Amino acid sequence: MDLPRGMKDFENSEFSKIEFVREKFLETSEIFGFKLMEPSPIESLSTLEAKSGDTIRDDVYFFKDKGEREVALRFDFTVGLTRFAISQKSMKLPAKISSFGGVWRYDEPQKGRYRFFHQWDIEIFGKPNLEYDAEVIEFTSKFFANLSLENITIDISHRKSVQSYINKIFQSDDPKIVSDMLRAVDKIQKKSKQDIIFEYEKNGYSKDKLEKIIEFSKISGSPEEISKKIDVNCLDCWDEITTVYDSLKNRNVSNIRINLGIVRGLDYYSGIVFEAFDTTFDIGALVGGGRYDSLPVALGRTDFGATGVAGGVERIILALENQNSKFKEPDERISVLYVNNEMKVHAIKIASTLRKNGMCVDIDLNDKSLKKQMEQSIDSKFAVIVAPKEFSNRMIVLRNMAERSEKQISVENLLSELG
Repeated sequence: MDLPRGMKDFENSEFSKIEFVREKFLETSEIFGFKLMEPSPIESLSTLEAKSGDTIRDDVYFFKDKGEREVALRFDFTVGLTRFAISQKSMKLPAKISSFGGVWRYDEPQKGRYRFFHQWDIEIFGKPNLEYDAEVIEFTSKFFANLSLENITIDISHRKSVQSYINKIFQSDDPKIVSDMLRAVDKIQKKSKQDIIFEYEKNGYSKDKLEKIIEFSKISGSPEEISKKIDVNCLDCWDEITTVYDSLKNRNVSNIRINLGIVRGLDYYSGIVFEAFDTTFDIGALVGGGRYDSLPVALGRTDFGATGVAGGVERIILALENQNSKFKEPDERISVLYVNNEMKVHAIKIASTLRKNGMCVDIDLNDKSLKKQMEQSIDSKFAVIVAPKEFSNRMIVLRNMAERSEKQISVENLLSELG
């Protein structure tokens, strides 16, 4: 039987890589003081719509439960964590929360992302503070460093800076024009200039103005470099971008640049936004985040804001594989072998004793020949061989599989020999 389109099974080799990323994420979360939690995998559909409008129905798995309530599988952690945060009236602020787990999106399957995939997420809830924005970006840089993921650039911008330039070019603050142009800018990474111009010209936009917006979105560099390319005094919130940039430099985060083409596609972003890329691997953004003070308001709280970042785990794994990362060194394994069925019971007892002491042990339970057992043990560091003659004297054979050497030792000394 086939899986539904866009779904997949995660085999051991894949899952071990996901666990590697998870361990590094938890380590980094602990360093920065983020508290781990997992929001419910099922949300009320109305909660998701508060974030993204009713068009979110096209992008999520939703259905009616047995009580005829409209519910949906989570498509990220931001909504659930924000819903949780606003419900905690006595929660101490700022609250720093992290999550790691599976999410579901009814997107077109693509490289590095199926319709079920794994995501990591951190959020800071509290009064708006640019240092919080800087902290989630610093976390991102540190997390990638802990993964030993190289060639990472973090691009930062501000939604209001881009909006102010759009308003100037179109001499209008019409929300539809702003929304359309933000989406056009967000598509620059995925589509050609000509494709974007063609798409939006059909909707009545001037080619000349579209070209100015596209050229603006290509501006990147340090504050000094950008100020030589454009009059930054015409950009709203430019001072907030430079404040975050300077804070990151003070935090010894060097792999950052300002990129005015970063806007993030979702409408709820309200301030600093950023994305991280592997400059040697054309796979798109590895993570994205920013300030979204409007979401807590939409869900019913006006007394605090929020900023955060999330990334797809499978896409990060592809980047790690691209640079030939080793991920986690495999555990050293020990194989317990037996010469005949009479020795099997003693071999099982030895295997259980080793496991009780935290060792990774393999033992065949199907009465295979010693030769077959030995063939299956080639990846083990040691093989413990239980044979009648030796065991009659409480001795066993310990074989070093790499060196192809062996010696007899007493059963009682096995743990110390392996320790």
